[in-house]
Amino acid sequence: MWAQPHNVKGLRNVTASLAQLQTATRAAVIDGPGSTETALRQQVASGQPLPELVALVDKIRSRAYAITDADVDALRARYNDDQLFELIVAAAVGAAEERLRAAQDAVEAACG
Repeated sequence: MWAQPHNVKGLRNVTASLAQLQTATRAAVIDGPGSTETALRQQVASGQPLPELVALVDKIRSRAYAITDADVDALRARYNDDQLFELIVAAAVGAAEERLRAAQDAVEAACG
């Protein structure tokens, strides 16, 4: 059984601060201007990329440590370095958002 934290209000304040940072990060990385279309970055962040990006995005979301130069090089004929950077960061931010939501749900369930 988990013990209830002494300062649940403080935990909620931290959660609110994290939400502001997450919103600003998403606005800059996914929803803002870039070398790739906003809609494409949004698809990548949500884990639903175009077919040619599925392998890379799935690796970023599940096992980023396993990405190799070959994974990125396979996309160089279609995307330039700036576009690849944006797509990789969008995938990472999307995965982080998903994990943050899961963590927040777990804390909320434990704290009530």
